[in-house]
Amino acid sequence: MTKSFFNKEFMSDLGESDTVGRYEILRKLGQGGTGVVYLGRDPYIKRNVAIKISQVASDRGRERFFIEAQSAGRLSHQNIVAIHDVGAYKDFCYIAMEYIEGSNLDKFCRKNSLLPVNKVIEIIFSVCNALDYAHKQGVIHRDIKPANIMLDKSGIAKITDFGIAQMTEKTAEMGIFGTPSYMSPEQLKDEVAGNESDIFSLGCVLYELLSGEQAFPGDNSFSIMYKITNEESASVLSIRPDLPEIFEEITKRALAKDPKKRYPSGTAFAYDLRVALRGLAGDSIDERVGDFADDVNRLPFFNEFTSDQVREIVSASNIVTISEGQIVVAEGEIDDTFYILVSGKAKVRKNGRDIASIGTGECFGEMACIGGQARVATVVADTDCILMKISATLLDRSSDSIKFLFFKNFAMTLVRRLSKNPQDLL
Repeated sequence: MTKSFFNKEFMSDLGESDTVGRYEILRKLGQGGTGVVYLGRDPYIKRNVAIKISQVASDRGRERFFIEAQSAGRLSHQNIVAIHDVGAYKDFCYIAMEYIEGSNLDKFCRKNSLLPVNKVIEIIFSVCNALDYAHKQGVIHRDIKPANIMLDKSGIAKITDFGIAQMTEKTAEMGIFGTPSYMSPEQLKDEVAGNESDIFSLGCVLYELLSGEQAFPGDNSFSIMYKITNEESASVLSIRPDLPEIFEEITKRALAKDPKKRYPSGTAFAYDLRVALRGLAGDSIDERVGDFADDVNRLPFFNEFTSDQVREIVSASNIVTISEGQIVVAEGEIDDTFYILVSGKAKVRKNGRDIASIGTGECFGEMACIGGQARVATVVADTDCILMKISATLLDRSSDSIKFLFFKNFAMTLVRRLSKNPQDLL
């Protein structure tokens, strides 16, 4: 005879004889601020699951709980814990999710148990990609910290606990939510947290995994919060002088007080990590091309290209980084190159007036390439950007199949622009 799922002792006394919905309870895994997590067994599919249970005494609490299920449930990524099921009854709610047999990153943030630097980069790189994916799906995690990043037995990183996530299509809930040591300045000021807030939190995790110390240490929450909003973190090289200088640049940028000075996306953060990893490992040119091609292949522009085609294009094009405010192409100049924005944002300016914006995965400059005419507008980096710079000569030398896909995308781009603004031809 099983115990009733919802009783007063349930949250603290679940045992092997208990069930949650159809799930058999095996043992308690842990407890956090938003619920208790148990190891369960799905008797139908014959797999273990992690079951998070929360007692919610109000309609708002129930809504908050299901936002976690909705935000994580809409995501399907190899580095994000998958949601299998959700249920509710009376004052209790539960989420059944992928069970990760492993540990979180907490134990690797101590000086006597630090991971090799290349492994740290691989972990943060994976989380960057997962966050970039989540942000594109309209989900901001808001509580990235070592305890919420799991490593499975194969060493694969998985983001978990979307308990205070924000979905961008919903009105942002005001109030200070999260763990003080990893919260961004804007979170602590009770401002709306954007994608850059997750970047800051992940920067704190990177700092701690590299150094064994928190980026903003303090004796209590108030001192930590003061440091995050008013003081710079100590140089990571002052703690780990053996690290290459690039890690100083990466951590400082990720931890910038001003969100606009941080990495604009997980992809941009990941790119610099990949540069750092190349420096450590001395990867070959072919390995570098293949790695970057994997990122490029996910851009909307290349949806119909094969992996081999993307690799061919990446190997023959130039990858350039442009700082915020820098002019990429200028009105009136004669050039036959065009660009694809790999990361960041840019704005189109004509006659001194901003007329359009360009986002990640979009192309610009194709009219000069197609028609050999002077640029009819200026493009300025709105954030720090990573760009693929491709010449007309490269396009001429490409296979017919690649040319066809490029010109098809150019035509679709022009149609979209003309439908919005007939003057928006670059």
